[in-house]
Amino acid sequence: MMKDGYVLWVSPAAPPRQVVDSERNILTVGTALRIGILDNAKSNADHLLNMLIESLQAATPLASVIRRRKPGPAFAAKPDILDDLAKEADLIISAMAD
Repeated sequence: MMKDGYVLWVSPAAPPRQVVDSERNILTVGTALRIGILDNAKSNADHLLNMLIESLQAATPLASVIRRRKPGPAFAAKPDILDDLAKEADLIISAMAD
């Protein structure tokens, strides 16, 4: 929108969260990460996630990688899948790709 020679810029991005709950930080220096992967079943999501995991493995020690896949892109992840990921992973990555 232009008014009087100025452009009004509106960003939908939320400001970064400033609060860090240090008691929830379960990782310490030198601890290998347990990574959870949630594949949303879109085309090429598996390729994107594989590339990401390979990059992470090259950069930092990983204790484990647990992979789960939704039944299809239009379906929600089943509660047991989410429970597995929450129990077994320090960090969960989900991908959307086409």
